[in-house]
Amino acid sequence: MQRWRGLEDIPQDWGRSVVTIGSYDGVHRGHQLIIGRAVERARELGVPSVVVTFDPHPSEVVRPGSHPPLLAPHHRRAELIAELGVDAVLVLPFTAEFSKLSPADFVVKVLVDKLHAKLVVEGPNFRFGHRAAGTVALLEELGTTYDFGVEVIDLKLTGEAGGGLPFSSTLTRSLVAEGDVAGAMEILGHPHRVEGVVVRGAQRGRELGFPTANIETLPHTAIPADGVYAGWLVVAAEAMPAAISVGTNVQFDATERTVEAYAIDRVDLDLYGLHAAVDFLAYLRGMEKFETLDALLERMADDVKRARELVAAASR
Repeated sequence: MQRWRGLEDIPQDWGRSVVTIGSYDGVHRGHQLIIGRAVERARELGVPSVVVTFDPHPSEVVRPGSHPPLLAPHHRRAELIAELGVDAVLVLPFTAEFSKLSPADFVVKVLVDKLHAKLVVEGPNFRFGHRAAGTVALLEELGTTYDFGVEVIDLKLTGEAGGGLPFSSTLTRSLVAEGDVAGAMEILGHPHRVEGVVVRGAQRGRELGFPTANIETLPHTAIPADGVYAGWLVVAAEAMPAAISVGTNVQFDATERTVEAYAIDRVDLDLYGLHAAVDFLAYLRGMEKFETLDALLERMADDVKRARELVAAASR
């Protein structure tokens, strides 16, 4: 898959293509439907497929300080999009100047002059251009003028977690914030991931026999509610079953909120300085302060046992 940053990165000889545009944060199952359809139509038409997304999130430019928690950084989004068979991803730097493009100018500048769109595939609520004034209906009118088709994909409804609502990044962020990582996974179609560099912490887990990888999370990351979770610690493409702690260490009156993962039965790991990811499978319990160290160790052993069982069941 080709990766471009900015319109100037698009090859000069780029021909017609099928395009879909959106923030696509998390690349959830609704996004997968749209992108998958774009890939399918591109193959039918014998042209490449392109996903167009933005950096930073448009809301941060339009309303500074309102950047939503991110379900996936751009490199992760690109990985998930690549798995869907897309030929190219274009990341457009979203600047104040770019935000002022009218819907028509956006279409000409991006879809017509650079990507030579033959077909544009979008969801029913797609908006574009200055003040999000462009609608799907306007996109269809402009398509008639500039010789490209428009296909609108109705997003399927979620199951129990969504309460009958359409697939939504906003809903997913809300579920993550509540600690409902299983509900978030139902919408995403994959575990919610938090990633960053492994840094040195207080090393209390190592002293207690449960050495953890302390993840220095990336800016604007959507971090689950404080608690203990089951999931995986992923390092260099190896996914290791893990018990995960999110929050301040109330047992030792710590104040810094952290994401720490114990790779189950892997006490020999030296991960400091490496990039690692934590994939969340299930919420186990809230944070607690125990009367004695023995009570804490007993609960931690139980957490590890439950995490091991849940991950094993999910991996079958």
